[in-house]
Parts: sequence; C-alpha cells; structure tokens
Amino acid sequence: MIKTIPIPINSHLLAIISLLFGIIWLCIPNLSMAFDISLIDVEELQQNLTKYKTLLDARPRTEYEKAHLPGAIPFSWEDYTETDAKGIKYRIWPPQRLAEALSHLGIQENTPVVVYGDADKSWGGEAWVCWMLAWLGHTGQIRLLNGGIQAWKQANLALETGPFTNKRPQAQGYKVQLNSSINISAEAIRQERDVNLVDVRSNMEWFMGHIPNAVHIPWESFYKGPNRTLVSRQEFQELLKKHGLSPEKRTIYYCTGGIRSAWAWLAHTLAGYSSAINFEGGIEEWNKTR
Repeated sequence: MIKTIPIPINSHLLAIISLLFGIIWLCIPNLSMAFDISLIDVEELQQNLTKYKTLLDARPRTEYEKAHLPGAIPFSWEDYTETDAKGIKYRIWPPQRLAEALSHLGIQENTPVVVYGDADKSWGGEAWVCWMLAWLGHTGQIRLLNGGIQAWKQANLALETGPFTNKRPQAQGYKVQLNSSINISAEAIRQERDVNLVDVRSNMEWFMGHIPNAVHIPWESFYKGPNRTLVSRQEFQELLKKHGLSPEKRTIYYCTGGIRSAWAWLAHTLAGYSSAINFEGGIEEWNKTR
C-alpha cells in the first residue's frame, strides 16, 4: 500500500508559487490568445442571422449610407481613432472609451460579431475592427465576412440605405481584458533583437523612409481577386517565404497608423499562427518618438 505524505505549505510558499505561475502565464504569449476569430461566408451568415445579428460595417459612413447590410452598425476606424497628446495621428481610442462605445451599441464582450468591409475604401478597416476586438479581449465569436459587401451584393441579397439610427438597447457593460500580446509600442520594437518586422505601406511610402531592418510587403499582397478576399494559408506561407520570413517567428506588421497592418495581422492569424503583432502606432508613432 502506498502512503501519501502531506507536505505542509505555508502562506509564504503559496504566494511564491502563485507568483511563479503568474510569471509563466505572462511569458507565454499563446496563453493569452483566447479570441475566436475566423471567416464566414455569405450563405452561412444568411442562415444564421439570428445568431449573428450584430453586424459591423467597417467602411466610411458615406459608403455605409449608400448601401449596407440590413441592421448593420457603422464602425469605421476613422470614428474610433484620434490624434493623441503627443501629436501622433490615427491612435486608437483608450480601451475603456471603446468599451463604453460598444456598450452603447448593445455589444458586450461575449456578443457574436460579424465584421465586413470592402478592403478598398476602408483600407482594410474590417481587419482593424477584428484586431481591435481581439485586443480588447472579446470572448464572443469574431467573424469576417468573406468577400465583404461585394459578395453579399453578388448573392442578390437585400441592402438598406440611409444614415444609422441606434435602436439597440444599451448593454450592461463591456468587460475589457486587454490582450497586450497583439500590440506593441515603438519603444518595445527598439528593444527587439530577433523578430520579423514587415512594412505593409506603398512603394512610395517605403522609399520615403522606413523602420531599420524592416522587410517591405505591400498590404495588397495579402488579398486577392475582385472581392479582395484574404490569401489562403498556403499563399500566405509562400508570400512570407518569398521574403525570407518564417510565419512561426514573432512578426510585427506596421503601416502609417495600424489599419493596413491589421489586415496583414489578420491574414497571419487566420493562417493558423499566433505569432503576429499589429504595431498600432505605426510609422506615426515611430517618427514622433525618436
């Protein structure tokens, strides 16, 4: 018979053990990557509109008012970014302010959300909305409409026009659990020694100046076809391999202010890798903090 010998644990030892587990948790980025994000096709969305009744239109409001999915809410990055106190443009609102805005729209952290755009006039803003929700720690499903509003139109499905009127009851509150592993500051980048750094801006922007040691892959490389759908996993792998990069390695994407780079982040993430980071401050923050 095997006897178990109890090991006395005092409060000090218990505190040390808890601290060690906390350090381990922080040092393993994948443990904090708890968001549920994937693509959804028009047919699946149409069949599940009761479940996915929160539709976020990531295009500019002018485009939203011309035509949008029935019941959709306008949620363009232009309305939720600002110039901060340091003069850095396109900075995302503080988390709590975003939480209040989402609550006002009837959205809680566990609300299933479908985001759509056109990857053109929105500059990939639909991916920015997906990234923003993941950054806030959204626990509900985050779905990107595959093919955007173009695919919806091609299926000859109904659209609405006109400005947005919020008829949704305000949510009790949006609980933020910030996922800091998918964002980074200019200061932190300057301390990095072994990371992929990818500039997704245009050729002209690249030649006018870029972050040292960066590799240039324009954001248009991460989508394809007239509907501007995200590249497949295999296409994504080949794209990075072509530029001498491994998707397994921590990869920081940046543009001017985190919008186009969010599209590359999403392509990286949906390819099945948890190593992507969106430098939300972009070249604007980099230049202002030198």
